[in-house]
This record gives sequence, structure tokens and C-alpha cells, in this order.
Amino acid sequence: MNVFVTGATGFIGTAVVRELLGSGHRVLGLARSRASEEALRALGADVQQGDLEDGASLVRGASGCDGVIHTAFVHDFSRYKQACELDRRVIETLGSALRGTGKALIVTAGTLGAPGRRATEEDRFGPNASETTPRAASEEAADALAEQGVRVGVVRASPSVHGEGDHGFVPMLIQIAKDKGASAYIGEGNNRWNAVHRSDAARVFVRALERTSPGARFHAVSEPEIPFRDIAAAIGRLLGLPAKSVSAEEAPAHFGQLAWAFARDCPTSSDRTRELLDWTPSHPSLLDDLASRIYLR
Repeated sequence: MNVFVTGATGFIGTAVVRELLGSGHRVLGLARSRASEEALRALGADVQQGDLEDGASLVRGASGCDGVIHTAFVHDFSRYKQACELDRRVIETLGSALRGTGKALIVTAGTLGAPGRRATEEDRFGPNASETTPRAASEEAADALAEQGVRVGVVRASPSVHGEGDHGFVPMLIQIAKDKGASAYIGEGNNRWNAVHRSDAARVFVRALERTSPGARFHAVSEPEIPFRDIAAAIGRLLGLPAKSVSAEEAPAHFGQLAWAFARDCPTSSDRTRELLDWTPSHPSLLDDLASRIYLR
């Protein structure tokens, strides 16, 4: 297949491009800068100039390819709702180019929390969930396209997609620990995160593109649940700093605007994904990556 990839030079997107090329596919990557163009060409991909605000370039890229993987997202947490609504519009635009073609579209979302149990691929947001949970906008857009017959699938990625070059939540936690002189968790730190190495996640995206049905969910999750205190302790060991508890009231002062993310409890199963995609994660765990010191490079 010739696959159009948004976010093709991002942390996850680069791994997806490599996985696609290694699987014998061709890649057309969306690039908004000369540096991104050069990086894509160095990987062996073709280039489509444009950005997420350029609907014409999105339609052109999607229309000219056999499938689409959408990994791009504006990670501006000071304008989080606006970023999520932009993602809704991008998914709608990509879907409009694929309607009636049978071509697959894979979009990116986050893992859900399911009170008292591990979330599964069968879990869904309730009606109008994006009014209170902005990230639900991506799944709402995907479901609307599925109702129109578009072969759209959703890959829910872990809050920690880790590996060398990671610039997500774990590096943020490391920087906060450096600034505060301690690596913190909230309360007893019993809230659980899930995690996946980016190379394992990339295989989920590519296999989902090849096998998705309209409205399908896949979980890019290799570790279903890691107590947050274990992550904090590993960061403390990495930096030679103490790990400590902060109360829920103290958390905003310590973690800033992302305190809500570090308080999340989101144990998540990927059993269905492993079965449907014949996917077995093979790369290091999050705690292994922290112990290997790649986050100090």
C-alpha cells in the first residue's frame, strides 16, 4: 500500500513510518517544514507539504493513497480543548476524502479509565463525552465516519509511549523532579498507568491499518498497569532523588497544570488487540527504559 501519514516526523509517527517501510509499504508523510521534509526523505518516505490547518493538503494526501494513519496532535496543554477540536476537524477532513472508497483510516486516541477494572477495547465514551473529556472528540469523529461507512479504526495509545527520544509525560515528570528536588506521586501512588514502547505501538498502527473494520478499537498497550509510585521511584533512582508522596491538595503546586494526568487511574487490557492483530510486544518495559538511562541522554 501507499500510506499517507500525518505526524510522520513525530515520536510515534517516525516509528510508524519505519514500520510501514519495513513491512513493504510506501509512505507519503505530511511535512510542514523543510526540516521535516528532509527527515522524511532520509527515512525513505515521500513528502506531502502541508499542516493540520490545511484541509486541502489533507484531502490531497488522503485521496492519493491507499490508506491513512493519523498520528499528529497539537500537544499544547494550555489550549487542550482547542487542540482536541482541531483533531476532530482533521479526522472529519481525512474521512471525507475516503468516504465510499473502502480505504482504511487509523486515528489516534488515548486509553480510557474504567472504574474498578481494566478498560477494554469494547469500552466507549458516553454521549457528548467531549463536553467534559475533550480527548473524546477524536473517537466521536471516528464513530461519525464509521456510521457513514468509512473503514476507520482507533488506536488508543498509552499515556506513556516510551523509548529513546520520548518527549511526552515521562520527560515532563523527570523535569518536574529535577525542579522540585524530589520525584512525587499522589497519595499512596496506587493509581495505575499503562505503557508501551513506541516500536511496539508502531506495529499496532500498521497492523490495524491492514485489518481494521469500521469503528474498531485497538489498544497499543504492552503493560496493562503500573502503579504510579513505581514510576516515581524509578525516576527518583535515575536522578538520585527521593521519591515522595504529595496530597491531592498539594499536587497542583507540584505538578502544575498536568496534575490531573498524573492522578489518572487507567489500567488497560490489550488482550483483544493481541488476538485480532497477532501482536506480541517485544521491546523493553517502561521501568527498564528508565533503568537504562536513555532518559538522561
